[in-house]
Amino acid sequence: MIRFLGILFTPIVWFGRIFFQTVMLALGQVWANKVRSILTALGIIIGTGSVIAVVGGLVGMKNFVLGEFETIGARKMWVWGEVPDSKETTISWDDVRMTPYEANLILENAPSVDTLSPICGTSEEISYGQETKRGVRVRGIWPAWHEIEDRGVIYGRPMSKIDVEERRQVCLINEAAIEELNLNRDPTGDFLLVGNRRFLIIGVLETKEASVMFGGGEARSELYIPFETSKMMNPYTFTYFVIQLDEPTDDRKMDDIAADARAEVRFILRTHRNLEGDDEDTFGIEVMANHIEQFMQVASVIGIIATAVVSISLLVGGIGIMNIMLVSVSERTREIGLRKAVGARPLVVLIQFLVEAVILCLVGGMIGLSVGFGLVMALKYVPNMQLDQATVPSWAVTLSLGFSAAVGVIFGMLPAIKAARLNPIDALRHE
Repeated sequence: MIRFLGILFTPIVWFGRIFFQTVMLALGQVWANKVRSILTALGIIIGTGSVIAVVGGLVGMKNFVLGEFETIGARKMWVWGEVPDSKETTISWDDVRMTPYEANLILENAPSVDTLSPICGTSEEISYGQETKRGVRVRGIWPAWHEIEDRGVIYGRPMSKIDVEERRQVCLINEAAIEELNLNRDPTGDFLLVGNRRFLIIGVLETKEASVMFGGGEARSELYIPFETSKMMNPYTFTYFVIQLDEPTDDRKMDDIAADARAEVRFILRTHRNLEGDDEDTFGIEVMANHIEQFMQVASVIGIIATAVVSISLLVGGIGIMNIMLVSVSERTREIGLRKAVGARPLVVLIQFLVEAVILCLVGGMIGLSVGFGLVMALKYVPNMQLDQATVPSWAVTLSLGFSAAVGVIFGMLPAIKAARLNPIDALRHE
């Protein structure tokens, strides 16, 4: 048993000793020729730094865009009426307008739909005392809108089902409207003039600034009234549904829920509107999850292309290392001949030069990592770039160092083989 273990571990111990000695020799060569080593590894440094910076920037961009999607709501779906191009002369907008009856049909018959709210809106002139604000967005909603948009009230109460059913002239306003109309900090119980109608303020909503990516800007005054009240004031306003889908689970992903919800809503509306066969839909459907999926696919393709482009510099750096290692073999021909003359095996010589190339690439890779991390940190402070969430994932670090080592092995192999094949007598005669 002891003899067997000795036979098993002897090659391992030999290889470990040779490898350790070779690494130390390689580090000694790198340290002895510091300037040349850095210049040789410059391509690796630039390549690794570029890969890290590009990946970090792309991760920051992805996080920013996904954050913007999250502010809108990843579980949202929108449905609206539209006239098909082929039927512009045969049907009117009145025929395709979404109705509360259809909203209730969807709620009752679409298992993938959690809740929904029809929304209609106009721009009105709002007055309070001596203050007047023109062009204020006035939207009619159902109480479910609070849950879908995740907007509770700071003061007062939210919209209720009774407000909608009884067509009460009550309203919710946001914080921006308080400032612009010079209202009290808690204006609940006060009255506003909306057009020519008097509305009671029942609550104040926290202002939710729209995403910059989706056309948002400075906060604007908003006013929300019961949906039926809005339709009573203007029955011809454009109406659409904002829908919140079921939450994803381990067994059912968001993409599956979105696909099911789209199919369910389409079937319900086509059945209700007596659309058969090849009849075109008289409504449109958009699901936020689909946009997120498309963005992730595009971001992945961009990431692969960008990483491949900047990785070219790693290949260029590898060629530079191969050239320098070939020069090194020529410079150290007598040293190689002397080592082989005293018994060094060709495999040991090959490993020595191969490890030197790998060490050179890894040193360049680590310096490149430092440069890349510095560039990523700098990206966070570039104005108007929205890259404050830029980070370097661990896989990018592993990939960069692994690729650097692979470059050392691939491009160091030719010089290492050349050194290993040198005839010791010819090498000793070399001047």
